[in-house]
Formats: sequence, structure tokens, C-alpha cells
Amino acid sequence: MKIAVVGATGMVGNVMLQVLRERGFEREEIFAAASPKSVGKEIQFGSRRLKVISVEDAVEKGCDFAVFSAGSKASAQYAPMFAAKGTVVIDNSSCWRMNADVPLVIPEINIDSVRAEDKIIANPNCSTIQMLMAVAPLDRVFGVKRIVVSTYQSVTGTGVKALQQLCNEEQGIEGDMAYPHRIHRNVLPFGGTFLENGYTTEEEKLVNETKKILAKPEIKVSAMVARVPVKGGHSESVNLEFEKEFKLGQIFDILEQSKGIRVLDKPSEHIYPMPVISEGQDDVFVGRIRRDFTLDNGVNLWIVADNLRKGAATNAIQIMQELIKRK
Repeated sequence: MKIAVVGATGMVGNVMLQVLRERGFEREEIFAAASPKSVGKEIQFGSRRLKVISVEDAVEKGCDFAVFSAGSKASAQYAPMFAAKGTVVIDNSSCWRMNADVPLVIPEINIDSVRAEDKIIANPNCSTIQMLMAVAPLDRVFGVKRIVVSTYQSVTGTGVKALQQLCNEEQGIEGDMAYPHRIHRNVLPFGGTFLENGYTTEEEKLVNETKKILAKPEIKVSAMVARVPVKGGHSESVNLEFEKEFKLGQIFDILEQSKGIRVLDKPSEHIYPMPVISEGQDDVFVGRIRRDFTLDNGVNLWIVADNLRKGAATNAIQIMQELIKRK
């Protein structure tokens, strides 16, 4: 099998290669593709080294799959070129997510939305993935009417420059700024860029992607995004309003039985999800599960996941694995 990783030298691309190794693809023909400035470099991949090639060269390799994490501009330019060659593209950027003809997929939730003829598949935003991993199984049983979500997102969600800013500030070093303010010992009440309506692009993604993935255009979603001085792992406070009555024990049972979810909820013993627990893990962690007494059918959840793995690289590779099973 031939697999191209586009954006292989980036933060998520590196994790994609790691996940490919972990999931048994080390012996396949892997092509590491990146921008012209990275062509010719070498990347360690298990027991061998991969020489970085141009994206144009990767297109000509006739790959079975191309997993992308190279940004929207590169995806818009190159994904159709791969697709025209018969390659199935799984794209981690926001480029194709809201395209009506492109499935937006979390494998545990809606892999059936991918048709045999689909050549471009979109990976959702990291915050959307971890939220819906917990919300979708509950929605199937109780029907979710409204979601109020506040995110506490790590700097790795912004990229290498943001991580370097945090590390510099921790050490008292002046350097390039990914954010308009310091992030060390601070919280920034936004993610992405601001829109005319006062919300941000990161908040808009949570709203629109939720509607598409759950196939519920009527669901109400109110989102607030914040960036926190954490190196890895996003956290979310999620409040759900259901259509049906529920017992709290049912919430625990459903989540504990859901693939990809780990319930950590023993607050008296200080057992609850935290970013340091999620780092390097593929599961989504849920805790602080409690009834919202201000609503007839409301519940509060605390959801944490590694944004580079299940929030990006792992989800993309899982999509690929599910499609391979179909062959």
C-alpha cells in the first residue's frame, strides 16, 4: 500500500507518522511530503529514514491514501490533484469541512457517511472531535437539544510557533509571538480569528461542524473558546440539554460502553480528566459528570483529549483504517 503524509515535517504530520507506525503501517510504502523548503530532509520512520519529497512528486506516486496536515491553502491546491489520480485524501485542515459534497467524519460516529465514490474526506476540528465523541452516544439515546461548551485549548492547537512562545516566556526569553499577548501565566479568551458577529473562527467550527456530523441542523450550540498555557491536551466544559428524561447512572453506563471513551469520575479521590493524563493517548476522557439542576433534563461533563492525536492525527488514520476494511 502507498500512503502519502502531506505536511510530514509539521507538528501534526509528525504525529501522523507516529500513529502509522503504532498501527502497523511501518512496512507500507510511505511518502513524506512537505513544502519546498523541507524537500530533501530526512525523517525517521521506525527503522528507516524517509526522504522528504515535494507534494507534486507525491501526487505522481499513485498513492492509495494521502493524509493531509499542511493547511487550508495547500489542501485546496493539492487535494483535488491527488483525488484526480484516484487517491483518497483525508484532510485535517478546515478547507473542505463545510463542503456539502465532502463527508466530515469521526469514525466512531459517522463513518457510514463516506461513500465509495468519495475521494476527499474531511477531519473535523480537534475540539469538535473530542466533544462529539462524548455527546453523540448520549444524543442517540436522549436527543440533545442544546450544547453550551467552553474550551480550554492548549498552545499546540495553534502550532509550533505558539509552543515556542510559551517555552520562551517560561524561560524569560524574548522571541516571536504567535499571540497578541503573553500566554505564560495567562488565559486568552479567543481562538482563531474574530468574526464580525463577535465570535471567533474556532467557536464557529464547534457550531457548524456539530450540526453536520450529527446531521442535526436544528441543534443549538453556544461556544466559548479560550487558549491556556498548557503544552498538550484540550479541555472542555460541556453542558447538555436533552429532549428526554434520564438517570445519571445511564449517562455513566453509556459513556463507559462507548468505544474510545474513558470515564474518570471519582472526584472525592481527585480522579478526573486532566491534560497531563491525555497526552500521548488516543482515548477521550470524560469526568465531573453531574446533573444540571437548573434544567429539567440537563447534565454537565468535563471532556479532555490529546488534540494532536484523537483531535487530529489518530482520527485521520482511523478513517483510513475503516476504509481499508471495506476493500
